Amino acid sequence: MLSLIAIVSFVSTVAAHGTVSGIVADGIYYTGYNPSFQYMTPQPITPGWKIPKDLDNGFIAPAAYTNPDIICHVGAANAQGAAPVKAGGKIVLQWTPWPVSHKGPIIDYLANCNGPCEKVDKTTLKWFKIGEGGLIDAKKASNGYWVTDTLIANNNTWTITIPKTIATGNYVLRHEIIGLHAAGQANGAQNYPQCFNLAITSEGTDNPAGVLATTFYKATDPGIKFDLYSAFTSYAIPGPPLYSNAITVSQTMPPKATASATGVYAVS
Repeated sequence: MLSLIAIVSFVSTVAAHGTVSGIVADGIYYTGYNPSFQYMTPQPITPGWKIPKDLDNGFIAPAAYTNPDIICHVGAANAQGAAPVKAGGKIVLQWTPWPVSHKGPIIDYLANCNGPCEKVDKTTLKWFKIGEGGLIDAKKASNGYWVTDTLIANNNTWTITIPKTIATGNYVLRHEIIGLHAAGQANGAQNYPQCFNLAITSEGTDNPAGVLATTFYKATDPGIKFDLYSAFTSYAIPGPPLYSNAITVSQTMPPKATASATGVYAVS
């Protein structure tokens, strides 16, 4: 039988890339979920949704786009903590090393839990898109220069801004990279969704209409069935349209973390 140390070591090895290890919200660092946590007693409380079945650092394929696994990854369960952030504030997502070959878009969504996100039924969450990026330069670099190349250049980090106009509340952030390195073939795209609970305070009042994550994509969408090795000149980012007050962020190095926290936080 494997010892706990061996199991944790194994999980750390297979999770060498493809998951968000933590986030920095308004300058404060919060640990993300790691599948190794399931072997700990007690398990750490984090704002990152639990994905204990993701031991192989896997992905969600187009064949599962109507399955709840597309929402926050395979077998995802509610996080029991939340990161507080002010509307207009920035969140930096810190990925484990991302492979250069896994080029593709990066997309961000929010869903209002309309109550505690710790208890919300994920299949009822309605998402609105607050950020997206895809192909930057088709002629630069091998197979084009993509936002994933920017993420790698920025030490595997990605920055988003919470729209100032949305209402105060408890939200789930859905952050996703879609790897296109095998997307030229049917069922070849690789979706890597990651979810985090946020407690957002705001002077805004917007409650944007959203859509279910199980309706985001179709296997035949031009941004899903895409030949990365063809002579392309453009790329259509898949999914619903951007929220009208979404803010595009110039990707720069993340701020230095000023504190750490993993406790439950709720907006009153």
